[in-house]
Amino acid sequence: MSEYKSKLKSEQMDFLCDAVLSLKNKQECYRFFEDIFTINEIKAIEQRLQVAKMLKDKRTYADIATATGASTATISRVNRCINYGADGYNIVLARLEEK
Repeated sequence: MSEYKSKLKSEQMDFLCDAVLSLKNKQECYRFFEDIFTINEIKAIEQRLQVAKMLKDKRTYADIATATGASTATISRVNRCINYGADGYNIVLARLEEK
């Protein structure tokens, strides 16, 4: 995979990435995420990942909206990221599928 140049690149973002990468299991993820995110923030991230998975599974916008409660604007935004974004969703979903 080629070097990726993020628009978010900074020392602070590197620190956050290192923090996430230091987590060893789901329990540590739950603990860290509960401390660092608000409930609404984590629910939004959780929803977007479910939307991405359903889009990759070729589900319709209507089906995804019903199943997740996501707006069509959110579904469209996630779809745009899957197709034209930084490839983050695709990397994560492919790795989860390998498990």
